[in-house]
Amino acid sequence: MSLIELSHIYRRFGSGGNQVTVLNDVSLKINKGEFVAIIGASGSGKTTLMNIIGCLDKPTSGVYKFNGKDISGFKKDELAHLRRESFGFVFQSYHLIHSLSAISNVEVPSIYAFTPKEERRKRAASILGSLGLGDRLDFFPSQLSGGQQQRVSISRALMNGGQIILADEPTGALDSKSGEDVMKLLMKLSNQGHTIILITHDAKVAAHAHRIIEIKDGKILSNPTPISQKDDNIDKNVTQKQPTRQKKSAKIPFSFLAYEITEAISMAVSSLRMNIFRTILTLLGIVIGVASVIAMLGIGDGAKRDVLNNISAMGTNMIMVFPGMPNSRGSGSIETLVLSDVDALNTLPNIIAAMPEARRSVTLRFNNNDRSTNLNANSWAYPQVREWSVAKGVFFTKEDEQNYAKVIVLGDSVARELFENVDPIGQYVLVNNIMFQVIGVMSKRGASVMGDDEDDVVFAPYSTGNLHIIGQKYLRNIRIGVEDTSIIAQTEESIRALLVQRHGIEDFRVLNMTSLMESMEQTQNTFTILLGSIAAISLLVGGIGVMNIMLVSVTERTKEIGIRVATGARRRNIMQQFLIEALIVSAFGGFIGILLGLAASSIIEYFGMSVVYSIPPVILAFSCAFFTGLIFGFLPARKAAGLNPVAALAGE
Repeated sequence: MSLIELSHIYRRFGSGGNQVTVLNDVSLKINKGEFVAIIGASGSGKTTLMNIIGCLDKPTSGVYKFNGKDISGFKKDELAHLRRESFGFVFQSYHLIHSLSAISNVEVPSIYAFTPKEERRKRAASILGSLGLGDRLDFFPSQLSGGQQQRVSISRALMNGGQIILADEPTGALDSKSGEDVMKLLMKLSNQGHTIILITHDAKVAAHAHRIIEIKDGKILSNPTPISQKDDNIDKNVTQKQPTRQKKSAKIPFSFLAYEITEAISMAVSSLRMNIFRTILTLLGIVIGVASVIAMLGIGDGAKRDVLNNISAMGTNMIMVFPGMPNSRGSGSIETLVLSDVDALNTLPNIIAAMPEARRSVTLRFNNNDRSTNLNANSWAYPQVREWSVAKGVFFTKEDEQNYAKVIVLGDSVARELFENVDPIGQYVLVNNIMFQVIGVMSKRGASVMGDDEDDVVFAPYSTGNLHIIGQKYLRNIRIGVEDTSIIAQTEESIRALLVQRHGIEDFRVLNMTSLMESMEQTQNTFTILLGSIAAISLLVGGIGVMNIMLVSVTERTKEIGIRVATGARRRNIMQQFLIEALIVSAFGGFIGILLGLAASSIIEYFGMSVVYSIPPVILAFSCAFFTGLIFGFLPARKAAGLNPVAALAGE
């Protein structure tokens, strides 16, 4: 039984009227251990014939049997398995991967055969050493002469056993001395039992073969009878494997999949390292995108925290009542709320206190110091309702309010600026030329939700302040403290019902601070989403950049892809490598982006803007970067995996 048997093989290219027949009814047999030369002029079809024999191409019609088994219907991955186990290729232009050293180039076929790293490295070194390249293991192709590169190519062909060595014009690019050395190597391999199929146009080179097959215009002109090779002449290291057909249902063992991914990562890192400048440019888009997401979400969350903290500082257990019709922009200038409303509201359940408020801009004078501020005339229950403690002295009492006592309590900012190094407690100040005694200083609160300084204020009993300073019969607003916030909605309805009963119409507006907080939180969430969306756009642009660079990479490395396919790479191996390259770029860019985003956030915080550091935005940004690489790397990887190996090998 012949090792290789072709019967009535046709290979046509093109379609319709443009169809060209390159191989025309080719039939031949090649036995195990033969040294066969296929000779013909350029364009005769000999390279196409070699591609079909080596399972790089498929015939348009005809039957191809390997070891007696018809492989014409094999799928791409099944042909890859056959190439990997049975064939080794030696090309005229060497077809070495320039980003890999000599020993790494030789290792390539065994990577796709799941050979452990130590074992394959030892075998590759042994083969290179036997071909006189033991001192060139770590040299790259650009550092080797033409003859040395061809010997690396032959070593690669032998890596998985080299049952059949297909040599396409192996001496065409070499000088005469190097060419003679290569032919001696091929003859030596033939004597060891390897089946050698030599493609050449040179009759002198073909003369080294046991049998010469002549081809012209796609037809076999001369095909001597195959030579039978005795089994005892075949070297025991030359494998003679039957072609196997993989079942569709067969699953890849997890250990093999882990091996493939590990090797793909190693090859991807090597490739990215060789194109470091392009890799950095590809990283840039991802880095900027991730950094923007982290910084902007941190700023958004910081702004939300400040707003909610300020609202909380005003008291989440409060209900505010303002004059004016519902949905109007009423203010204290509308006369609808009066002091008797406060007394009525204080009779309702679940209320700590209802207190009137009135404000007026005033000027304070102590000795020669003047200070403009706001006078807040309110109730003795103010500290309890606002949860705002007194830092020095005391707050005015209910008796002070009833007795129209001329006492005031200062905010922290007013106390510091008006009195400087003097203790304000017990001192007398002029408030719009009316004498008041300072009895206390409030604790520091900072900025309000509107950005105002809450400590820039003076508190006085409502009765006193309204009588001597403000002089109004109606209230600016009523502030109500609620005991149980779980029923604040019911309390709000009770307040509304009572005031409607008293006024006859709803000429007031009731604002629940809990509802305000929820509304502000929703607004801030929307703002944060907007910031995150803007940042995500930059991440999307970075992803498109990854895809473009990877597509360029596929175009530049078509020959490398062809080499890997010729040495046994499956479609998934090619796809894994390019997809993992995109993922590595995106993941590494995401990591750098996280560091840059956190650094940018720190700088922004240093200049006074509030920033929240949290894990979710970091995880979100990194996940987005990773999936950006996965999504935008898929198309280039799919394109690489779908390349025709013959066209890829011919590419530049």
